[in-house]
Amino acid sequence: MWRISALPCGKVLVSLGDAKFSCSTLLISVHLFVIRCTEYLPTSRQKQDGSDYAEAMDAQTVELDTATRILDVAERLVQQRGYNAFSYADVAAELGIKTASLHYHFAGKAALGLALVDRYATRFQSALQAIDARAPEAAAKLVGYTELYAEVLRQHRMCLCGMLAADYLTLPEPMRSAVLAFFQHNERWLALVLSQGAADGSLRPTEHPENSASTLIGAIEGAMLVARAFDDVERFERTADLILVSLAR
Repeated sequence: MWRISALPCGKVLVSLGDAKFSCSTLLISVHLFVIRCTEYLPTSRQKQDGSDYAEAMDAQTVELDTATRILDVAERLVQQRGYNAFSYADVAAELGIKTASLHYHFAGKAALGLALVDRYATRFQSALQAIDARAPEAAAKLVGYTELYAEVLRQHRMCLCGMLAADYLTLPEPMRSAVLAFFQHNERWLALVLSQGAADGSLRPTEHPENSASTLIGAIEGAMLVARAFDDVERFERTADLILVSLAR
């Protein structure tokens, strides 16, 4: 019996008896380097593989129905083109279905967009929880955090909410709120990590962790944009390394 398992990180595992095959559909990676930031060198950055994803998150067996396939294609299009540069016709063409099928599952583009943000945010939060569980020191948590974004770039995509932020003024209000909530959740998590780092001695103390957190996520999202323009993931990695070194104690 064929068994199809969709991992929260975006990997799809297809198995028949002892045979297993995997492919990428979505883009949140959770590979963690549990090392001190002060010991981190640019040459130590490693690529991810499916086993890392599987270890970081619990697999969930789901039916790859039409709605899921629509979300998968739409997410990739937004991450590569932006929200305003794709249409229902684009998604339907890739899936080989009629646009009426899309409207059956998502009443309009606004409903589809909101579903995309909700799913992406949920998976990203799961990734942060995995980092918390596997990286005891704050410096290691930050390394894992920057690696989430680096892996997205390696797949020639951008952070979904980063791309949506570029189109923010043209987004429907529910999507605006969801995008803001994504960044606010990330900033709260980063502020806690920075405070932890000051306490455990792995990071420099900061007087205002909240301000440092907002600066950090802004620098990461900006570094992604520049790296994309140059088609150079290593450019992002170098920037991330400099950020980590500047925060290390």
